[in-house]
Amino acid sequence: MDASAGDSVSGGTDARQGSPVPPDAWEQPEMRSALAAREVSAVYRLLRKHGVSQRQIAAMTGQSQSEVSEILKGRQVMAYDVLTRIADGLGVPRGYMGLAYDETTAIRVVGSSDGRQAEEDESVKRRRFLAHAAQVTMGAAVFGSESGTWSAAPARTPAPGRIGTTDVRQVEAATRALRALDYQYGGGFCRDAVVAQLSWGQQMLESTATEAVKQRLFVALADLHSLAGWTSFDTGLMDSARGHFANALDLAKQGDSHPLVANVLYRMGRVYLHNDAPNDALKLFQLGQIAAQESGSELAVAVLCANEAWAYAMMGNEDQATKLLGRSKDEFARADIVNAESWVKFFNETDVYAMTGTVHTVLAQKNPEHTKYAIPALTRAVDSYTDDMARSKTFMLSALATNHLLDGDLDHGAKVGSKAIDYAESIKSERIKDRLRPLQVEAERRRNNGDARDLADRLKIFYAA
Repeated sequence: MDASAGDSVSGGTDARQGSPVPPDAWEQPEMRSALAAREVSAVYRLLRKHGVSQRQIAAMTGQSQSEVSEILKGRQVMAYDVLTRIADGLGVPRGYMGLAYDETTAIRVVGSSDGRQAEEDESVKRRRFLAHAAQVTMGAAVFGSESGTWSAAPARTPAPGRIGTTDVRQVEAATRALRALDYQYGGGFCRDAVVAQLSWGQQMLESTATEAVKQRLFVALADLHSLAGWTSFDTGLMDSARGHFANALDLAKQGDSHPLVANVLYRMGRVYLHNDAPNDALKLFQLGQIAAQESGSELAVAVLCANEAWAYAMMGNEDQATKLLGRSKDEFARADIVNAESWVKFFNETDVYAMTGTVHTVLAQKNPEHTKYAIPALTRAVDSYTDDMARSKTFMLSALATNHLLDGDLDHGAKVGSKAIDYAESIKSERIKDRLRPLQVEAERRRNNGDARDLADRLKIFYAA
């Protein structure tokens, strides 16, 4: 089933040869109506009327017979890649199901999925990305074979005939400016602009250029894809994020940039941490660690160690989490920050405190003793972040408030929590909502206290809005 997840249209063509489905089945009004509504259970029932067995449907679609049986009983299928796999396997023209190849359609359909089917699909997608990351980093699929492409090529306007360094600098400058907007206002504020810039930048891959310019272009577009992935993640578009990060990995590899490969793997690992998949996140961080060490950048190694610590904390491994935090600090102390690659320079002393506080906050939710390490680190981070890093400051304020509540300092915790909400209200980021959840949980637990109750009520209003 895994191998068919990324099958292209050619898979559907093969399925049609000797298919048990009558040639005119897809043209009948009742079938066309079911296809247009993406009512897969109705499609399967109509196929059964045409004499197609459950076993045959399963074989064509790459599903198990039990899955086919559940769909026949009414289980909905909404995930985009499952719908396309079914269409291709059965030989249904994708247009009959309204399945386009563009990213917007994919986002719209995947975004509406929920329940067990979505969880199964996400598990497959995570494995596929891990396999792809392993191939890029190590040249071998150590987590299983990767198949299929990540996204269709965008529609492009005619590319310039020849490009030079100035053209690539424009991409780099635009990426810097858009990343600054993302840090300050959130991905929802600038994602459309990032994707539009990317559409323009991709044209240049068709242009002629010197080898040096081509190499620089690969790296510049990899960084822009990475930003598109990050802003997609920040707005809750996980499939889009995964596609952009996969493209970023490929381009960074073509540009022979080990630090950027490490950075992309770190960012995708963060996506998985955010989605409560620390095991898969850890694998990506470990792959990123290989690329970071090959680059010779202590700063990149420090970033990966800090995030590995976060993954171990989420997995409840206190010893490994604290050990890797210590290594991150050691690597940072040795790093040549002045000459570090631009996409690693974000990790400064403030971020060291932020990561230290974040890891101890995760551990404190099971062992409140960790608040004594989390509070001073988070306080330093909050004091150091300026308003052009408003999203990061909001994350730290939320974590700091959570620790004060865990520590029994309810009055101060409520004040800090209220400040976090003040910042959150001006930022367009889905991640903000999720990162405020632990604070909401701790405030709700202490409703018998007036300050905590006021904070919990304000958080309710924030989420309702």
